[in-house]
This record gives sequence, structure tokens and C-alpha cells, in this order.
Amino acid sequence: MSKTFNDLISKVSECSVKKVAVAVAQDSAVLEAVAAAKERKIAEAILVGDEDKIKEVAASINMSLDGYEIIDEKDNYTAALKAVELVHNGQADMYMKGLIDTKSFLKSVLDKEVGLRTGKTLSHVCVFEIDGIDHLLFLTDVAFMTYPTLEEKVHIVENTVEICHACGVPNPKVAPLAAVEVVNPKMPVTLDAEELTKMYEEGKITGCIIDGPLSLDLAIDPEAAKHKGAEGRKIVGDADVLLFPDIHAGNLVYKCLVHTAKVKNGNILTGTKAPVILTSRSDDFETKVNSIALGAVVAEAMSIQ
Repeated sequence: MSKTFNDLISKVSECSVKKVAVAVAQDSAVLEAVAAAKERKIAEAILVGDEDKIKEVAASINMSLDGYEIIDEKDNYTAALKAVELVHNGQADMYMKGLIDTKSFLKSVLDKEVGLRTGKTLSHVCVFEIDGIDHLLFLTDVAFMTYPTLEEKVHIVENTVEICHACGVPNPKVAPLAAVEVVNPKMPVTLDAEELTKMYEEGKITGCIIDGPLSLDLAIDPEAAKHKGAEGRKIVGDADVLLFPDIHAGNLVYKCLVHTAKVKNGNILTGTKAPVILTSRSDDFETKVNSIALGAVVAEAMSIQ
């Protein structure tokens, strides 16, 4: 079981070398991450974008482009389509956002001809290594699904469980979060959490354990679970997956962790034909490298299904 990002990176070394296709690669932060991923033997890269600008940016960060395939395309959206097509056709294993706006990048992901549609609901998973928690924590959805319905929450759970399995967590504990740990008809979020738990108990959702509704403290703090007398629950401060009720709750927790706690994290878009690395421009260098490592592990798992 991977408990840290170092574990994940070690897991990558057991896989065949993966390739990431970068859309609009003339971005210094992305090129730095790609170079580090190559140096650490996490993944190779195909750089798609304005070749002159790619070379200019690479020179500005003292990055050698020896050994990189560069596909010259001046138009950003056309570059994205060429990059995603490489993944669609199996010439690359994962798709990464470069210097292109998120809307256009996602449009390329969903392109009917060359994109990575599967018919599944798309959702976003953030994987955190947090000082004080002895295992990786998977947060979803903090960036893509705004107000998921019950049906969409089922799909989010299924997507996230696949990521957990790829990371070596065979039976992840999923905590549908709410402000309280009891069902309250006046709080629809708790009703969804109760229904998800029933679906797990009835065998309609498999590959994981679901226990909700749960407050955040009961989900991640064993002492809080003990003090609240929750020892009889399936999750007692040892959740692997935090399922947020909406994007506001998820995004607030995500940013609070990133800006106030000692953490490492990586992000991935799921429900696609291949891993999609959708990081923010505000994400730091290590987050981008970790996201590539996460994508490589997931790509390996998808290749042997």
C-alpha cells in the first residue's frame, strides 16, 4: 500500500515507462515538472505547442530539450487537440494541461473525434500526504463537479475507488461528509450519505467501504471518534476517501490544507480513457511532479485491466 508520494514514485519504477502529452507546453512551471519527472524516471514527455516559445522558455530555466519530441503548433487549441489525440491513439499514456485555459483544455478532453470520452461522469481527485496522517488521503470532488446529485456521487465514488486501487489501497474507506454524523431530513446531504451507505451494504457499490454521514473530525481523527463514542462505526478516524457534498466544501478544505498544513499532493481528472493531469497555475512545482507520478501509476493500472 502506498502511504506517501515516495511510495507512489517507487511504484512507478515497477511500471513500464509512461509518456505524457503536454498541451501548449510553453510554460516554465510545467516544463520544470516535466524535466524533473524525466530525471526521476517517472515519465517521458511529448511537448506540443509553439516550438520557438518552448525553446525560449526552456532556455530561461536552463532546461535541455535533448531527447524530447516537440510538435510545433502555434494555435493553442489546435495544439491541445494534437496532444490529446496522441493519448487517444495510444502514442502517449496521459494528458497534461500546459499554458492553456481550463475551459479549452477540457473541451479537448471531451472532443468527439480525438478526445478521451468514455461515457462516464468526469470527476477530480486530489491525493494528499499530510503530516500526522499515516496514509494517503483522497479528496473528491474539489475542482470539477459543482453540486453533485446522488447519482453523480455514486460515479465520483466509483472513479475515486479506481484511483485508490491503482495506488495500492485495495479496499478504501469512503466517508461521505456532512456537518453532522447523523441523518437529518432537513439536511439533504445527510440523506445522500445514508443512501450511499445503503448502496454499499446492498452490494450496489463495490471495491470499498462506505460509512456516512460523517463529520470531518470523525472521518480523519481517531481520538475524535473515540471521544464521540463512534467506535462501532465502519470508519473511526481512518477514512481513505473524503467525499465532499459540493465544490465549496471541497475547495475550502483543499486550499486550507495547501496553505496552512505540511502536505504533499497531486491531482488527477478521472472518468476518462486515460489519466488527465489538470493542475492549477497556482500549484507548486512538486504538486505538478506528484500529479505526473499519480497519472503514471493510474495509467499502468488501466493498461492491465
